[in-house]
Amino acid sequence: MARISGVTIPSEKQVQIALTYIYGIGPKFARDILAAAKIEPTTRVKDLTEAEEKKLRDIIDTDYTTESDLQRLVTNNIKRLKDVNAYRGLRHKAGLPVNGQRTRTNARTRKGRAVAVGGAQPKSASKT
Repeated sequence: MARISGVTIPSEKQVQIALTYIYGIGPKFARDILAAAKIEPTTRVKDLTEAEEKKLRDIIDTDYTTESDLQRLVTNNIKRLKDVNAYRGLRHKAGLPVNGQRTRTNARTRKGRAVAVGGAQPKSASKT
């Protein structure tokens, strides 16, 4: 089990896939890192030598912002937008889509569960 940037990456997977388990490293950055380290992308993590693991760790630590540092950076950017009352900050505050998507339909991930409007449902029969 290799630990890189505080994340234990799965040992049975190929290195190019396993690196994407680190927050901030996607498929493209994983390929770039492996090219810089001169490691075959299809190598399994369990087959990496200590020297190769160290080389990966060094490249990621020096050249890339990952995990908690990146999450803190994103959180601070959103907080700054909210503080200056930018349009995008207001959308973040309201829990609505930020980048101009439609909200009349869809947008359920941001808006949450749909709530029925009071008079829209038929009244149930009641005893008198």
